Amino acid sequence: MAPLFLGFDLSTQQLKAVVVQEDCTIIHESSVHFDNDLPSYGTVNGAIKGPDDGEVTSPVAMWLDAFDLLMERMKKADLDFASITAISGAGQQHGSVYWSQGATDILATLDPSENLSSQLSPRAFSYQKAPIWQDSSTTRECQEIEDAIGGPQELADISGSRAYHRFTGTQIARIRRMFPEVYQATSRVSLVSSFIPSLFLGTIAPIEISDASGMNLMDVLSCKWDDRLLKICGGTELRSKLGPEPAAGGSFLGKISSWWTQRWGFNPDCIIAPFTGDNPATVAALSFPGDALLSLGTSTTFLLSIPPADSPPKRFTTSHLLSHPTDAPHAQIAMLCYKNGALAREQVRDQYAEKDWSRYNALLEATSPGADGHLGIYFPLPEIIPPGVQGNYFFKTSTLPPVPVNADAIPSNAHPRMILESQFLSIKSRIAAILPPDSPPLQRLVVTGGSSANQTIRQLAADLFNMKVYVSKTKEAAGMGGALLAKFAWWKAQDANSLGTFEEMIAQSGSEALNHKCVAEPRLDRDVYERLVEPYRSCEDAAIRLWAGQST
Repeated sequence: MAPLFLGFDLSTQQLKAVVVQEDCTIIHESSVHFDNDLPSYGTVNGAIKGPDDGEVTSPVAMWLDAFDLLMERMKKADLDFASITAISGAGQQHGSVYWSQGATDILATLDPSENLSSQLSPRAFSYQKAPIWQDSSTTRECQEIEDAIGGPQELADISGSRAYHRFTGTQIARIRRMFPEVYQATSRVSLVSSFIPSLFLGTIAPIEISDASGMNLMDVLSCKWDDRLLKICGGTELRSKLGPEPAAGGSFLGKISSWWTQRWGFNPDCIIAPFTGDNPATVAALSFPGDALLSLGTSTTFLLSIPPADSPPKRFTTSHLLSHPTDAPHAQIAMLCYKNGALAREQVRDQYAEKDWSRYNALLEATSPGADGHLGIYFPLPEIIPPGVQGNYFFKTSTLPPVPVNADAIPSNAHPRMILESQFLSIKSRIAAILPPDSPPLQRLVVTGGSSANQTIRQLAADLFNMKVYVSKTKEAAGMGGALLAKFAWWKAQDANSLGTFEEMIAQSGSEALNHKCVAEPRLDRDVYERLVEPYRSCEDAAIRLWAGQST
């Protein structure tokens, strides 16, 4: 049997599966949409907002039901489970799952005549909800961890990031403070990315290095847990609750458990490899040295693979430094992440373009760069960059410094362009700070996520970043990255002494499946948007002051 490689992506709104052949050609894709396919959980865009304080969670049982349903759909598609040689994947970053004291025994003794959900939920979990990346309830804990470690820069020097609401360390600290009985009853804490392979292994999997970078708990240079941060967030017992030191991507965790072989017909020799976060998996699938990666999904995320730092990353106080999913500690990922991505763009579309993307595109194309001297900043959710800011803020940029104005002073047809320009200018204004000194110019911009299919948005990205824009042949970048990480683990296992790299594996495949297609080239003089960077910075600073004034 020719080997097949299975990658999963448990994102905010869906569970997706991608299967590739040895030449990396995709032969199967399937998905479960949480809101549509599992409506009994009452999620909106895959999540449930708490009554107050910014809590946002997803039901763990919903994810189990999604796996049961997805397997049924894959079986109906006549996928040969016995040919699947290795499994890996991605989980939405920063989400966390809390296992009960009896979870290990339950996982090890699953009955193949029953599904996952009926056996694991609720007994295997001390907390039935998983805090996810949209959560903003940890303001107190963020301040406490920064104060305890010596400030935001010191925290960034150690962990790669200052404290952020969604990061797992502060989520653990909040649960420990508010629900001490839950924390006491928790045997292990998983990320979403380590929760999934635990289901396949029949035992709780270690957390993977790259995804561990998004916790404020790991030393980003050594890729080991930092005892100072562990103690601040979870006390001396947190080390045992996290399990072993983070595992390297593409490593061998074990073989698939008997529940999967008996219930679904998987090969008992199928390899389970570490799962990573959705952003690192996307990097593995789509980008190569010299590329920038722009993900235009529910969140807006900008990623760069960079050489490793040999000293604390002093520049990372508003961006993130992650360990690389296939080459840690020899490479790292710089990341800018924004909570207000597609959902904010869709709100503008609905309000000003009659809920129609064609109308939205027409309005955008009818306005000139800079929206005729107007700029809008749109934060319907508390933002990550700049931290905590919420609300819509509008400015006239024809004067310096820009002048705040009311919404009714902005032409309604300017909003489709303004939201994209402000989202992209925020990134552009920060690129120089996250690139190492003397870096060569970025070669190309690879775009992914739902909005990457919009040619008008692609063209604006090419013009504003002054780079050629490329797309991949697959829309499921994180799932594809998971499948490639599965193949990487299998490829390395063929020769136990191999020191081959992920890039060498891709090159050896001789496949065109990973090729990118150029979909847009810059049409404007590069100075057009360079001149808007400083006005944008002034507007963002003003928005922060306005928000702070409203919040006091």
